[in-house]
Amino acid sequence: MSYSLGVDLGTTFVAAAIAHGERIEMFTLGDRTVVTPAVVYAREDGSVVTGEAAARRAVSSPDRVGREFKRRLGDPTPVVLGGTAHPVTSLLAALLRDVMDRVTETEGAAPGNVVLTHPANWGPYRRELFDEVPQLAGVEQVRTVTEPEAAAAYYAAARHLADGETVAVYDLGGGTFDATVLRRRAVGIDILGTPEGIERLGGVDFDDAILSYIDFTSGGALSELDMGSPQTAVALARLRQDCILAKEALSVDTETMIPVFLPSQHFEVTLTRAEFEGMIRAQVESTIGALSRTLRSAAVEPAALSAVLLVGGSSRIPLVARMISEALDRPTLVDAHPKYAVALGAAALAGEFASAAVGDPPGAAVGTANGTTNGATPRRAAARAGAVPAVEPVEGGASAVDTVLPTVFVPAPIPMESAPRTAVPDAGGPP
Repeated sequence: MSYSLGVDLGTTFVAAAIAHGERIEMFTLGDRTVVTPAVVYAREDGSVVTGEAAARRAVSSPDRVGREFKRRLGDPTPVVLGGTAHPVTSLLAALLRDVMDRVTETEGAAPGNVVLTHPANWGPYRRELFDEVPQLAGVEQVRTVTEPEAAAAYYAAARHLADGETVAVYDLGGGTFDATVLRRRAVGIDILGTPEGIERLGGVDFDDAILSYIDFTSGGALSELDMGSPQTAVALARLRQDCILAKEALSVDTETMIPVFLPSQHFEVTLTRAEFEGMIRAQVESTIGALSRTLRSAAVEPAALSAVLLVGGSSRIPLVARMISEALDRPTLVDAHPKYAVALGAAALAGEFASAAVGDPPGAAVGTANGTTNGATPRRAAARAGAVPAVEPVEGGASAVDTVLPTVFVPAPIPMESAPRTAVPDAGGPP
C-alpha cells in the first residue's frame, strides 16, 4: 500500500512521520527515541555516519562530528570535518538519505510523496539551496513547506476548533523560532497575516548560555583552556552534552548539578531554574515580540486568541509558557511531544498531495502569504471525511488550510497541558 512521508530536518533533531490514508503516525528513527540527532560523523574513508551513531562519537572524535550545520545553509564557507570540507547541502542530504533508507526498509517500499519543512524566515537563496538536498539524497516526488504551515496542518488534524476560533502557533525549536496565527472557518483553517521567524534562536543558544554561566562561575576555567588541544575538544564536547541534559532537567526540576571534567581540573556547578531563566529571559522576550508582530500583521488582538499552541522542543521550558501568558493574557497549550508537530503536519500535507495526485476531491495547494505555491495549484476544496490539510493563499494576505481532521497517531497519547494565566500588562517586551 502506498504511503506518504513528512520529514522535519531540524537544527538539532530529525523527525519523520508517515501517512497511510487517514492514519498519520510518527516513524521511530532513533534506537531509543522517536527522533534522532541531526549529527553527522565523517569517517576517514570519506563516508558519513548520521544520527545516534554519529552523536556517540562526538566525545571521542569531536573534530569529525558536525552538528547544528543547518544554521549555516547559505554560508559559502563549508563545514570542515576531519580536515575535509563538506557543503551543508551534502550533510543535510546524508541525514535525509538515512531517513529514507530506514523508512523504506521498514515499510517495504519508498514513499509515494515526501514533504520537507524549512524555517519560515528563509529567503529565496536558502530555499533554492534547500531544494538541492533531496536531489543530492536521490529522493523524488518532494515538496517543501514552511514549518509553521506544517504545524498548522498538525493542529488542524489533531484538535477540533470551533468555527471562527483563532489560535497562535509559537514554534521554538533547537535553532530557530517561528510564529503564525490560525483561524478556523467552516471548511478549514486560515493562516492569517505573515508568519514571522527569528533566525539563530533556539535551544542551542540556551545551551551556550549555560556554558557561559559555567565559565563565569568557575572564574574563567573554560576561557583559559587551550582550544587547540584534542583533550580540550573532548572535554568541551562532553560538557556540552551535560549542559543539554541540565537544560532538559530544569523543565521538570528546580535545580540540577552539572559535572565539569576539564583536562586540568574536575568540579561541579549547581544551576537553578531561576538562574537559567534569568539567562534566557531576553531571548524569550524577543520571540514574544515576534509573535506580537505576527498578530499585528494578521490584524488580530491578543484577546481574540483562544490559546497559544507551543510547538518545538524548547517550548517546554516553563518560562516560555509563563511569559506568553503574562504578555498576552491568554492560555498556552503545550503538546506532550512538541518535537513531533512539524513532522506530523508535513505527513498530513504529503498525504493530501497524494490524494490530489490520484484525483481525489480535496485540493492540494501549499501557499504562502505572498501568494506563491510549492508546485501545486491553489484551490479550496470542500470538506469531506478523512481529508488532510492543504494550505493556500486567501484574500488579505492570509493562507488557508482545508481539513476535516484525519486520524493522527503518535507513540503515546498527546494530552494537552494548559499553562496558568496571569495578567501582567506589558510583560512581553518591545512590540
